[in-house]
Order: sequence, then structure tokens, then C-alpha cells
Amino acid sequence: MKKYAGYLIDLDGTIYQGTQQIPAAKRFVERLQSNNIPFLFVTNNSTKSPEDVVDNLKNNHDIQVNESNVYTSSQATADYLSEYNKLSNPTVYIIGESGLKNEILKQGFIFNDINPDYVIVGLDTDLTYNKLKKATLAIRNGAKFIGTNPDSNVPSEQGMIPGAGSLIQLIEYATNVSPIIIGKPESTVLNNALIKLGTDRDLTLVVGDNYHTDIQAAINSKMDSLLVYTGLSKREEVTEELVAPTYEIDSLDDWEL
Repeated sequence: MKKYAGYLIDLDGTIYQGTQQIPAAKRFVERLQSNNIPFLFVTNNSTKSPEDVVDNLKNNHDIQVNESNVYTSSQATADYLSEYNKLSNPTVYIIGESGLKNEILKQGFIFNDINPDYVIVGLDTDLTYNKLKKATLAIRNGAKFIGTNPDSNVPSEQGMIPGAGSLIQLIEYATNVSPIIIGKPESTVLNNALIKLGTDRDLTLVVGDNYHTDIQAAINSKMDSLLVYTGLSKREEVTEELVAPTYEIDSLDDWEL
């Protein structure tokens, strides 16, 4: 088995299950730290800042990391915009929460809800019809349409509720414009995370619980993958997929660094 120099790791379902701790995940992170192996938590969640993620891991799961260990779809979206944009004083309209807005605006983009150059859509729990109207009109007038991540649902205590992908698809239907998607399973977020981590592609392992986001992102990014069966995907379902994960385990305790 190959020895990996770096790890890109999913959070929900892999490191924790909502509010429930996964003890093997804590031990896995501590083994990475004790062996000085670099890692990033790569999450499709666009609502939380890296600081929020660190606080959640510390306070609710007793996992001690810092903000440099976190890469969110909001950060990846901001990085994509900074690389893609060639305009002077670029303007942006954002449907999303503070984790997304702060990352984009601190890159120098100017908020504009009338005639922006870009429309960015992520999860927004305060969504209104007026926000959807502004995004739709801007895109139909030529603004570039970018979505943070395609997740149709996110877990909650009440069950599975609409995710960013549901909002993105609504606007796509209203505009007849396909967005650029940044988060998993697209390759953009992992490619950017790999640059931040600083390890070689063929020596970096993507770890996750969801075949259709984490593992598919690894496949799209031409990276090795480790599927851990502590979250969404089930072994009997994954056996039906055309491309298998590089590795499959039941617990992160089973993985040798």
C-alpha cells in the first residue's frame, strides 16, 4: 500500500456525524499530527468560516486543529474568482451567509445587487423571493453564474433539508444558464486544496464517506481515494459504481499511515 504525504479529508460523516462524535476519527487526526503529515479538512459547507469549523471540532468533538487545516467551498469559490477575474473593480451579488460573503468580499470584490459582474449562490437559510429575483435578473443580463456546491440536501435534526444545490438549480431553471460549480464532486475545490496543502497529487489521499461527492471529486481530480463507511454511502451501493474507490474501510482505525 502506498504511503501518502498529505490528506484531504471530508468532515460530516467522516470526522463526525452531525453532533455525534466518531472516536476513530479523532484518533486518525491525532495520528496525522503526531507523524507530521499535512492535512486539510475540505468541506462543501459554504455557511461556516474556517474559524467556525475549528471551534466546532474543538468544542464538540475534542479535535484540536487550526484554521490553516480548513478549506471550505467558500474559500475555494473566492480563490476561483480571484484567479478567473480579469476585470477592474469587479462586482458581485451573493446569495449565501457570512462564511461565503466574508471570503469573497475580503478578496476585493464589491457587493452590487443591481448589475453585478458575478452572481454567487450558496446555502442561505434566510433566502427570500427578492434575493432569487435579483440573482435571476442579473444572470439573465449577463452576470457570470457560480455555485459553491451542488449538495441537494443537508442533514438536520428534523431530517434532510434543502442544500445549496437546490437553490442553485432553482436559479438555473429560472435563467436557463448552467452555473460553474466549485465544490465536490467537481475538481476545482480539490485542485485548489492541493495547492494550499503543497503535496504532490499522486501522494495525496482524499478521504470521505460519500461516494457521490468525496470519491467522485477524487476521481475527477485524478487522485487516490479512501471511502470510510461511517456516513452516507453503503458498501452494497458502492459495489454498483463503475469506478471503485482506491481503498474502502469500515473505520479510520483500520487505516495505516
